[in-house]
Amino acid sequence: MEFENTIGLETHVQLKTKTKMFCSCRLKTGCEPNVNVCPVCLGYPGALPVMNREAVKLTVMSGLMLGCEINCHATFDRKNYFYPDMAKDYQISENGSPLCIGGGVEIATPKGPKFIRINHIHLEEDAAKINHYAATSGVDFNRGGTPLMEIVSEPDISSADEAIAYLEALKEMLVYAGVSDCNLEEGNMRSDVNISIRAVGEKKLGTKVEIKNMNSFSGIHAALEYEAARQRQCVARSEPIVQETRRWDSEALETASMRTKENAHDYRYFPEPDLVPVELDEATIEAWRALLPEMPEKRRARMVEEYGIAEYDAEVLSQHKANADFFEAAAKGLDKKTAKQLCNLFMGDVMALVNETGRAVGDSALKPEALKALVSLASSGAINGPTVKELLPELFDKGGDPEAIVKERGLGAVSDTAALEAMVDQAIAANPGPVQDFKNGKKAAAGFFVGQVMKLSKGKADPKIVGQIVQRRLAQA
Repeated sequence: MEFENTIGLETHVQLKTKTKMFCSCRLKTGCEPNVNVCPVCLGYPGALPVMNREAVKLTVMSGLMLGCEINCHATFDRKNYFYPDMAKDYQISENGSPLCIGGGVEIATPKGPKFIRINHIHLEEDAAKINHYAATSGVDFNRGGTPLMEIVSEPDISSADEAIAYLEALKEMLVYAGVSDCNLEEGNMRSDVNISIRAVGEKKLGTKVEIKNMNSFSGIHAALEYEAARQRQCVARSEPIVQETRRWDSEALETASMRTKENAHDYRYFPEPDLVPVELDEATIEAWRALLPEMPEKRRARMVEEYGIAEYDAEVLSQHKANADFFEAAAKGLDKKTAKQLCNLFMGDVMALVNETGRAVGDSALKPEALKALVSLASSGAINGPTVKELLPELFDKGGDPEAIVKERGLGAVSDTAALEAMVDQAIAANPGPVQDFKNGKKAAAGFFVGQVMKLSKGKADPKIVGQIVQRRLAQA
């Protein structure tokens, strides 16, 4: 019998706020344990929560970005459970009336585009972090109370590859909207996955297994691949598949049982008595909608049309909003030919400097107007390629005006034909050996003379013009 996977993801995204969900404690990574805490996030008796408006705003913006319906009357609930990472013994979350409903994400598959539906997005506070040591464990409440958005998909995903495509698309959109950094290493984005199998053609879902403890896309992919195979083996051996929560062991590369899967009633949800409902009006929602950036896929299509760059280049540029913003600021007002040159320079030399220095282009001294001026000088023939490569690292590190630097140092390209012909004649006269090599059929010898002229001109000559003159002079020699 042939089986198919049904996969749903519960993706937790840390929102980009300055303070926690229900108190004014700051959010900052890398601090000593338990320094960013207060009676509210530590669950002291009598301490009352105060809702973070910015967290509500960012959640609604996420919902708008993902095509969700916004719930104008959202309420919070208490999710009761006893565990060391939640000092109150309950988590404030949204159960019955979440902020965002519906929506979805389109992904690319080998069979064409596929729409992964979202069930809802709810807002909650994050738990603390439990650190395990050789003989003890400790709880760090710095993370406790962090605004956390949980995006719950429908079980529309059928493979590990589709799951990663969904998460990558989700990450791109949320980073674009500025709602989260989605840094997996810092725990800004974490996903629990639910997977079951069923016979092909069967409508009823199979027994669901949840997998936790995955902190990378590669881990999620590996866990789904393993669990799908494990469940098929259970069926083949006539063993029941148990509804449970399993953890991913990244060293053994297998899932292991943690506990029997809880249902909603196990958490004894009830309305949070210390918080009033979130009441939103259309004017507020539209004001937040106006803050949304252009969707990544629309931006890619527009960049191809507006700047004449390749689809691949537009895709790479748009993967990081800061890079795309920098490129578009530099390309403003350029014709398509020069914009293509700018794209090549940005994708090649500029990104090489980013990788070499570890500094984002926006954190460097290079400004969009300076990069535009540099490319314009090269496009007009005022400077040549070697000069561009010479100046770019300096502009990246120290900044400056390319036009002023070229003028001050006399770096302008030598394009005077008479002057270049004189240099070619000088190089040919001084090197009879390579001239004879050329006459003997070694056409590559022409490149030697181009190099000699570039030295004579101190790199200022236009290599194309020099090459043409060299070919003509050698043919006459």
